[in-house]
Amino acid sequence: MALILNLETATTNCSVSLAKDGELLAIKEHDTPNHSHSEQLHVLIAEVLQMASVNMNEIDAIAVSKGPGSYTGLRIGVSAAKGLCFALDIPLISIPTLESMANQGNMLNYDFIVSVLDARRMEVYSAIFDDGIEVRETRAEIIDENSFHDYIVKGSVLLAGSGAEKCKPFLKHENISFDSDIMPSAREMCKLSFRKYLQKDFENTAYFEPYYLKDFLVHKKKTS
Repeated sequence: MALILNLETATTNCSVSLAKDGELLAIKEHDTPNHSHSEQLHVLIAEVLQMASVNMNEIDAIAVSKGPGSYTGLRIGVSAAKGLCFALDIPLISIPTLESMANQGNMLNYDFIVSVLDARRMEVYSAIFDDGIEVRETRAEIIDENSFHDYIVKGSVLLAGSGAEKCKPFLKHENISFDSDIMPSAREMCKLSFRKYLQKDFENTAYFEPYYLKDFLVHKKKTS
């Protein structure tokens, strides 16, 4: 039996779930544009444990959403996860944020899921999935009329996440649907984190860092 505490803080949704062998026991979420995760996260953890009648020292692992996403949100979630892992001497599991988005249950009728998080200007963080399996890696990219073309021509595509609205003016193909209301949640982390737990796919707690895609934000100076 494995009790895993899942933490999702990559976007405005501060989300905490507790799962037993991959099955949800309790979840608490607080979505606010103010990014008040530093105030909310530990409160939600305590509430989830109380809802499930579980003590902190019974937890077998901590899973955290690794990004991409909000720099501040990711730092808060990863710092909390690492602190708990050190205190409890339990393993740390990381879950790609875009992968958990693509595993939400209402997406089964599409050939491909493009998880898209709003970045800045016309940029999004995106990854492409087929039946929950990543078929194109996470990228930070500027949206234009050719974005995701190779997948759109192959079958039905759902653009899911906060970046979907940004894509609408450019992507007009009949195969495309949009859902900008889908956001990362600790609910979808339950099965993914349990799978990694069984595989003993753990992070090095001391050295683990969120996945920021920082290199995309570096602008080279113009040369004269």
